[in-house]
This record gives sequence, C-alpha cells and structure tokens, in this order.
Amino acid sequence: MRVVVDASVLIDVALAGGHRGPLTGHDLVAPPLALSEATSTISEMAWRGELPRDRVPAALAYLRAIPLAITRPDDLSERAWNVASSLGWAKTYDAEYAALAQLLDVPLLTVDGRLARGVGHLVRIVSPADLSV
Repeated sequence: MRVVVDASVLIDVALAGGHRGPLTGHDLVAPPLALSEATSTISEMAWRGELPRDRVPAALAYLRAIPLAITRPDDLSERAWNVASSLGWAKTYDAEYAALAQLLDVPLLTVDGRLARGVGHLVRIVSPADLSV
C-alpha cells in the first residue's frame, strides 16, 4: 500500500532502532518537511532530557535509513494552504501531509491524534496497526 507518512511515524521508527514493523513492504511517501520536522523533534526531545543525547546520532541514522520517497508536487503549497485555511490553522506544516495525501489519493499514516482528528474528514487516516491487518 502507498501511504503518506508524517513526522510522528518517522520519529517512532527512528527511536525504535529503525524497526519498521507493519510499515515494512509499504510504499512510504512524505513531503520534504517531514525529515526536518522529525530531526527537529528528536533534537527537542534530547534538549528536554526525554531522550539521552548519546542516542541522537543513532536515531538520526535510522531516520535517514527509512525507505521514504520525498515528493513535492508543484501545487503542494497551494493545496496545503487551502487545507490549513479550511481548518482555521495559521500554519501549513501539518496541512502539507493531508494535502499530499489528497494529491496522491492515498491514506495518511500518522500516530498524531491531533492531526488525525483535524484532517480525518479530508483524507483517509491509517495507523501502523491498520497496516498489519
């Protein structure tokens, strides 16, 4: 199955030592911001003391190793702005995931409950558990 993955999923994989579990064998696609967002969150976790600093290099290596197609359709920015605007969001970061899922006509894979609730009426939301079925 082809799915758009958000940073929350990429972070989980990176922190699990690269273990992709039910994601294995699926075609993972993300907008360009996904890797930057995941890297930033891992850094923030270390800064707050939620992740030992000595685990950061390995997590970033696992993040880089995820077989992920970075995709940026020409109209991604406009679509993301439309999604954010329709939801009353000032920022378009999370809207990029939903916009890409819309443009590719594929589900959005996330473990971010807030994102799933926010865009669930716009795109099909799946979780890693849904992939193992």
